[in-house]
Amino acid sequence: MIKNYIKYFLPLSIALFSTLTSCKKVFKEDNFVAYFGGEVLNPQEKYVLFLKDDEVIDTIYLDKNNRFMHKFDSLAPGLYSFKHDPEYQYVYFDKNDSLMVRVNTFDFDNSVVFCGRGDEKNNFLMELYLKNEADRSLMYDNFDKDVKSFIKNIDSSFAIRKSFYLKRKAEIGWDENFDLVAKACLDFHHITKKEIYPYAHQFRTGENIRTKLPSNYYEHRKEVDFENTLLTNYSPFIKYVSVMLNNVALQKDHLDLNENSLENNIEKLNITDTLIKSQKVKNVVLNNVAMMYLLEDQNMYNNQKFIERYLQLTTDAKNKKEITEIYNSVQNLKVGNRLPKIDLIDTANQPIDINNIIKKPTILFFWTSHAESHFVASHKKITDLKAKYPEYEFIAVNVNDTKINWENALKKYNFEDVNELHAVDFETIRKQWVITKIHRIIILKADGTIKNGFANLFDVNFEQNLK
Repeated sequence: MIKNYIKYFLPLSIALFSTLTSCKKVFKEDNFVAYFGGEVLNPQEKYVLFLKDDEVIDTIYLDKNNRFMHKFDSLAPGLYSFKHDPEYQYVYFDKNDSLMVRVNTFDFDNSVVFCGRGDEKNNFLMELYLKNEADRSLMYDNFDKDVKSFIKNIDSSFAIRKSFYLKRKAEIGWDENFDLVAKACLDFHHITKKEIYPYAHQFRTGENIRTKLPSNYYEHRKEVDFENTLLTNYSPFIKYVSVMLNNVALQKDHLDLNENSLENNIEKLNITDTLIKSQKVKNVVLNNVAMMYLLEDQNMYNNQKFIERYLQLTTDAKNKKEITEIYNSVQNLKVGNRLPKIDLIDTANQPIDINNIIKKPTILFFWTSHAESHFVASHKKITDLKAKYPEYEFIAVNVNDTKINWENALKKYNFEDVNELHAVDFETIRKQWVITKIHRIIILKADGTIKNGFANLFDVNFEQNLK
């Protein structure tokens, strides 16, 4: 893919040549001028957002040819991200970099290619990201393995990606600042699997494997810099911290294996408060713990106790507001209520009001083409449930996808006998129905009222909800 980027960028490069060739004139030792541009194939919006630490710096509009270009008079070196709803990716800028990116929304991550000054580093990050994603799709079966087999498997996988990292580092010759990001992308994926294994193995097999772990199993924790604000909003770091906190909390003798229990999650808040001294990093981690918990636990009393502890520890006003809004939305989804109205369409492109179509007990399940393995697994699970519970209606709701991506995914797999709907606006359904975990299930009674708003399709006891 990357070897062919020249043919893709040639027309765009010619169009922007006059702008970019002037870069040498403005690149001086005492300034931080940088350029960011590119092309969006099959755009879903009229603009691209440019962000730093999840905060929008600029909105860059597409021209009539779906191209964009922006000059930054001063752009500090570091990690940024660009977003074309609903997708985003990272981009790293060194001083005076001049980068163009080409993306196709029909296959966003796999289509991202950079060209220009600084392109080699960014293309490396994309390649490593895609290698990690491919590895992630294979890792779940490995959690069933014994300790020795599991470690052998992940060490072998890590060695392959590390060899790739070292080769590209030698070829490109990047500095230590970029290496911080590159190493984080490499290492956190590996050690995240190590943290997940003990509780995933027990959850999947019933065997408590912890006493069989090598004495040096958690040595990697000593190498993690939890105070480094440069990685605060970098998803590999956030994912690692999340699963590490979960693992540590579940190791407590007085806590159960239910990672979503009130006790476990208050323990995560307390561990975060003790472990991380940087308030900036602490706020991000606390917010992540709160977000994950509120989307799982529907016990209103528990939610209130959790929120009280969270508000004691965080100092971020924006996060407080967001978590409070989610808390209020969760309250609206309690048993006996009706679902807030959301704009949905069916496969005939007709608008659907969910509260008008419920005629019998119904299961709503959710999917996105960005989590393809879940998409397939959930539909297969529903097919099995339909045979066992014919008295239930099963409705699939696609979220966080464009209409075209939704339709393409349905054509690719052609799952039958499931009523397929698409959420027109992801942010609305995310907030109103509190959908941010894709395995979430909503169970409705025949009258359309909520029976259970926070079930998990893959919970071993899930079918108890249907009896």
